[in-house]
Amino acid sequence: MGITLDLRSAQAADVHVGRSPLAELLTVLHILAEPDHHPEAQRWTRRLLDARLDEGLRDEMSALSPLWARLRCRLLFPLAAPLDGSFEDELGHLETLSQQEFVGLCAQGALGFLEDVPPARMLLHDPVAAQAYVTQCERRSFRRGALAYDLVTSPERVRARLIGFLRECSAAFFASEWRLLHDRLEPAVAQLRTDVRRRDLAEVLAGLSPTAVVSKDGAKVRYDKLAIADIPVGPRPLFIIPSVHGWPHLTVKDEEPFPIVVQFAALAGRAAEQLTLRQLHERLTVLASPGRMELCRHLLGEPITTSELAQRLGLADTQVSRSIRQLREAGLIESEREGRYVYHRLATSTLLRLGQDALATIMR
Repeated sequence: MGITLDLRSAQAADVHVGRSPLAELLTVLHILAEPDHHPEAQRWTRRLLDARLDEGLRDEMSALSPLWARLRCRLLFPLAAPLDGSFEDELGHLETLSQQEFVGLCAQGALGFLEDVPPARMLLHDPVAAQAYVTQCERRSFRRGALAYDLVTSPERVRARLIGFLRECSAAFFASEWRLLHDRLEPAVAQLRTDVRRRDLAEVLAGLSPTAVVSKDGAKVRYDKLAIADIPVGPRPLFIIPSVHGWPHLTVKDEEPFPIVVQFAALAGRAAEQLTLRQLHERLTVLASPGRMELCRHLLGEPITTSELAQRLGLADTQVSRSIRQLREAGLIESEREGRYVYHRLATSTLLRLGQDALATIMR
């Protein structure tokens, strides 16, 4: 499974790199809608919720949350070049979409799952198709059904509500946040623009995620995602958008005729922290052995040699050495030579992070 970008027709001019305040607000709203999925942001979100959101804004955030809680609606990513526009510029694109375009993008977001939805013209003009769509959303949740009903019966009211809500978020908390994030994202934007001009495009795109795999001919890049899609890049543009709050997600959006979007986490060091699915599997597998788990208990205290471990466990040195090697290859122990002896100790910080690593790997 995964999403593949087909680069055979892509040119450097088809690739646009830049910041998007609206897309960054989307990541913040996603975290607020699913705070348990983002333990690294809980302190920040708790402070925000306690201090800056009045009851009316909270209620509207809940009512509109289907647009960002699961699938992250394409409406809230840049709809046209150039990137690096202002927040109001991006809202302006939302305001000028045709009603059919607005409903088409919003309908998929309200459903929040990669199932087929009726075309926008049917949702607007065919009562049977509209009711079937509302029922489809109700099966997922009451909130999604309510938003779907409002969309097919009063699409311009939903548009006005959404744009008004986004402006309220900007005034309440996001404008001040974006002033900080805008500058923090500048190095990532500058580096990526240089890379797109000078390096192989497949390598650049693969560098956005540890799950990326480049095909043997260098013409395709596949990301490990739950969805399955093969997306040709060029002449339709590709927007690459760095995010501070997007970690651990890599989001790919492909709703024609709008540009393809790849939003990635650009915080320094965060990409290196992410495990591949294989690395996570290796760590969980190596800990599944009762024998290796018992060995870890002895390694938790002071550093210890292989021979002393073997003596404590009543095992041969070769057997303990093999287990030590497996744990070290999985990144779960650290070894250091002192004179003639090599001492081993448990990598406690790695173990403490294992639950979060598992969640991050599943989420992305």
